[in-house]
Amino acid sequence: MSQQFDVVVIGAGPGGYVAAIRAAQLGFNTACVDEFKNKAGEASLGGTCLNVGCIPSKALLESSENWERIEHKFEAHGISVSGAKFDVKKMLERKDGIVTKLTQGIGYLFKKNKVASVHGHGKIVGQVDGKWQIEVTDGDKVETIATTHIIIATGSTPRQFPGVPTDNKLILDNEGALAIPEIPKKLGVIGAGVIGLEMGSVWKRLGADVSILEGAPGFLLAADEAVAREANRIFTRDLGLKISCGVKIAKLAPGKKDVTIEYADAEGKEHKETFDKVIVAIGRQPNTWNLAAESVGLPLDERGFVIVDDECRTSLPNIWAVGDVVRGPMLAHKASEEGVAVAERIAGQHPHIDFNVVPWVIYTSPEMAWVGKTEQALKAEGIEYKKGQFPFSPNGRALGLGEVSGFVKMLACAKTDRILGVHIIGPFASELISEAVVAMEFNASSEDIARIIHAHPSLSEALHEAALGCDKRGLHS
Repeated sequence: MSQQFDVVVIGAGPGGYVAAIRAAQLGFNTACVDEFKNKAGEASLGGTCLNVGCIPSKALLESSENWERIEHKFEAHGISVSGAKFDVKKMLERKDGIVTKLTQGIGYLFKKNKVASVHGHGKIVGQVDGKWQIEVTDGDKVETIATTHIIIATGSTPRQFPGVPTDNKLILDNEGALAIPEIPKKLGVIGAGVIGLEMGSVWKRLGADVSILEGAPGFLLAADEAVAREANRIFTRDLGLKISCGVKIAKLAPGKKDVTIEYADAEGKEHKETFDKVIVAIGRQPNTWNLAAESVGLPLDERGFVIVDDECRTSLPNIWAVGDVVRGPMLAHKASEEGVAVAERIAGQHPHIDFNVVPWVIYTSPEMAWVGKTEQALKAEGIEYKKGQFPFSPNGRALGLGEVSGFVKMLACAKTDRILGVHIIGPFASELISEAVVAMEFNASSEDIARIIHAHPSLSEALHEAALGCDKRGLHS
């Protein structure tokens, strides 16, 4: 007889494992099915984010930024370093250690909350006596588990370059980009999104000659235009990244030891360049391969996303879906909140998620973070607004850190003063954006932020000054 559960979550990434824990907290007999294996061939919880995404990339970013400080920034502090060496192997070992600690931590949380962890590929095969049947395949072992509710949280996979699959030796996806065994002399990156910029900047700081080729006509089109311009200036002038937009790639050809890219630039001029390695970072696609038998009728759209309503319900009874596999931004924190909300809805509660106040972060140096509307979106929508902007260059804390690039920009409704968007490029932007998210969640005005006492000296004072600037009464500008 198959194991019986109240809730089974398919996928143990940030959406799945959080959903499983919350369901168990609410009293449901819960299992989480996941097929991910680490490079040692061992089951590893946490999905892409913890294993080969968000967490390891931040570890490498910190290592590369420390090396850059030694090479270029410590001298200003009166610190001289001679004979410094960089050990790529140790950097990768540190990264792997952080991943192991966190993935094992999920296992501990599962045990603490009595979540059954089932390793293997989960496939919905139908219903028997009103219970959904999930076939779990792990090598030659096949078992079936039954459940009342299913939460699909299978995440996403890297989009492949047409006709040229990644081998993670010469042509790399995010996983391969996190495990390059030695610093390449020339590194090509296809795509100037989050992964392309973060990984490109890591290996550039460590000494690689990095070229980023972006197909879109402009740089970081999803960000506020002012932030994108500042980022482009810093990345090209200060860091030395070569960034080309409006590129059309004609051919990607791996050889025995290198990769050749033939492409036309925005002006139509043709180029041919050879790189030691190429990172393909052209987006991600929902991981719905072999997720359900055809007879089940799981609703998918033309791009492979599971079709759900505003509360993450599919059209099939008691089947839900969250995270990268459904509509909305592919962000780990969005997936987690959806997972919690679905578990609570199964319990009869009525949680609410406002997708208008989901924060976005790019962990480059300087970091970029934003929430709400961009200035160009407000103009396009004909919304009257006012803005305040304040640079980090006169901020005492930023000067002490030696990180003075960037600014905070606040956009507020011209009529009601309600905050419509906040955009930051600068030190610890990922942390600063949380104040803006809280403010917008509570429908705060720029005046509310302007009247809040901010600690001195702190980076948050730049947000305070931007709020004051909305009313043209900045104190330090």
